[in-house]
Amino acid sequence: MQYKTEAGKLYFVTLTVVGWIDVFTRKEHVELLYANLRYCQQKKGLEIYAYVIMSNHIHLVCRTMDKPLNEVLRDFKSFTAKRLFEQIKDNPQESRKEWMIHMFRFFGKGNGQNKEIQFWVHGTYAIELYSPEVILQKVNYIHLNPVRAEIVVEPEHYLHSSAHPDRQLSVLPLD
Repeated sequence: MQYKTEAGKLYFVTLTVVGWIDVFTRKEHVELLYANLRYCQQKKGLEIYAYVIMSNHIHLVCRTMDKPLNEVLRDFKSFTAKRLFEQIKDNPQESRKEWMIHMFRFFGKGNGQNKEIQFWVHGTYAIELYSPEVILQKVNYIHLNPVRAEIVVEPEHYLHSSAHPDRQLSVLPLD
């Protein structure tokens, strides 16, 4: 499902790997995500206020000022899907490689929008954040995601989150 977004508005966004496949358990896959999110920040005007990268999905509180957010995220997903698929396919150390390739091809087969594979669930799940209370609720939801998953006890202990003191992405303050 595609949610329309407007430039200048703040959104809570979820990007999910098809079949909830745990791809982001490998450092090189997470690093590729970071590099491409940074690229979107620098070249496409993506403003990130909070984030978490879980094993099979990403949550962001973000916006763009010049174009609809869903266009920037569509390009991000398209680019990262191709690169991540190649990274998985070319990695001799990936013990789940054959199964993951099979699954990405399986999900891509029944979908006319894909030529060979599908990596991300289609569309961008985006909820407009219209008040300070809703913004705080979504930021807390994002930061507590790894706590609810029982990966860490405190949000700031999860490395791939804006709650971590040494976060990997620059985030803007929520005023």
